[in-house]
Amino acid sequence: MKILDRYILISYLKTFFSVFTILMFIFILQSIWLYISELAGRGLDLIIVLKFLWFVMPRLIPLVLPLTILVSSLMVFGSFSENYEFAAMKSTGISLQRAMKSLTYFIVFLSVFVFFFANNIIPMAEYKWLNLRRNIQQFKPSMVIAEGQFSQIGDDFNIKVDKKSGENGQYLSNIVIHQKDKKRISGNYTVIIATNGELTSEKGSNTLSLVLKDGNYYSEIKTNDAKRKSREEFIRSYFEEYTINIDLTELNNKDTDKENKLDNHNMYKVSELRAEIDSQSQRYTLVMKSFGKNMYFRTGITKLANFSNMKKYKDEKTNIKPTDTIINLFNAKQQASIAKIALNNVNSSLQAVNSKKKEYFNKSKRLNKYEIALHEKYALAVACIILFFVGAPLGAIIKKGGMGLPMVIAILLFLTYHFIGIFAKNSAEDGSISPFVAAWLSTVIMLPLSIWLTYRATTDQGIIDLGSFGTKIFKLFKKKDKDN
Repeated sequence: MKILDRYILISYLKTFFSVFTILMFIFILQSIWLYISELAGRGLDLIIVLKFLWFVMPRLIPLVLPLTILVSSLMVFGSFSENYEFAAMKSTGISLQRAMKSLTYFIVFLSVFVFFFANNIIPMAEYKWLNLRRNIQQFKPSMVIAEGQFSQIGDDFNIKVDKKSGENGQYLSNIVIHQKDKKRISGNYTVIIATNGELTSEKGSNTLSLVLKDGNYYSEIKTNDAKRKSREEFIRSYFEEYTINIDLTELNNKDTDKENKLDNHNMYKVSELRAEIDSQSQRYTLVMKSFGKNMYFRTGITKLANFSNMKKYKDEKTNIKPTDTIINLFNAKQQASIAKIALNNVNSSLQAVNSKKKEYFNKSKRLNKYEIALHEKYALAVACIILFFVGAPLGAIIKKGGMGLPMVIAILLFLTYHFIGIFAKNSAEDGSISPFVAAWLSTVIMLPLSIWLTYRATTDQGIIDLGSFGTKIFKLFKKKDKDN
């Protein structure tokens, strides 16, 4: 490695690690702020809190690293231009591309490393982090219940309260409870609503008692009878006081290293994501085909197949012509009955479609998340290279180093890149655009910008050539005057 390459690389690495450390610290503080409700007031050891932050750090890399590369490139190359170091290089015949050579190798190596990091380290850290979060929630059950949102207690209860009071938050008001039924696959078929309640537990007991007062109990009746299903039958009862006992045997173990069964698209490697996407796609296709066949049979079209081969005839008694419809084979009373049955069949089919619509939407959304997670691993590696070729030539053009203007420009560019990715991802989850497009959209948008900036910096042109632009405008107006 030549002295110049070593000098540029060392200058870049110093700035890179400094900026990375500062940004990582800022994002960790943001994470603490976001999850402070899960950490505060639970009597956690410092080691557990540090472990929580340690597992958070890898999942911040997709945010911190691209921004670090962009900021470092702007600062270093802006400083080189500001101190006329690039002018000295060009005077000796060294072009911008030649000056970027050592850093290009470093960025390519870094992008390869980032891909393997995103494929191996981040999924493992994501599982450890989610697992630790779930175990931390078990330290203080009353703290698990957050105001204004549903919180899971154990495996059978989701509880929402408007307000908590008392020294330990044991007094609850405006309570809504969804109780799961282990015999049923999914769905909240039992709802309990109470005006207020209290969490009580004897010392050393593994049972948490939730005493509810002045409330109602609703339980939906599940049946295969279409008529009863259309009536949406349910059981309702009123109570002045009702006690729910929750088994805390598992909660009281307080084992932060306990392995839980978790399923999240960020916990999988590329090979696992591909396998999961294939299996989910096949299951989704089979379910949709099965539902389509079921709806087709419910129309009754298959029962009318025998009428397709009817020969043309004329019945003198009923005076039916060959061109008449099938319904004319019946008298008026039977036709009314058939119309009523058809209407009920259509309404039943619509109810079936509406009930399955949300379920299939969630299945599709889940599948889209897995596809986005797969492509994001590749897009992150490519984004590191592209953002370098955005920041480096832009720094050479603006000729300003330090933490001032380069930092402002880098943040604006990164926010544009980041928000485009977020909007595209949200659209892809809903099925508005392809998951492949969503994962790559922000990176692809930055690609022409990097090419254009590299060309402008290589040819010693600014971002906007005001002199050339003014000359063209002057010529345009001069031509109009001559025409007049």
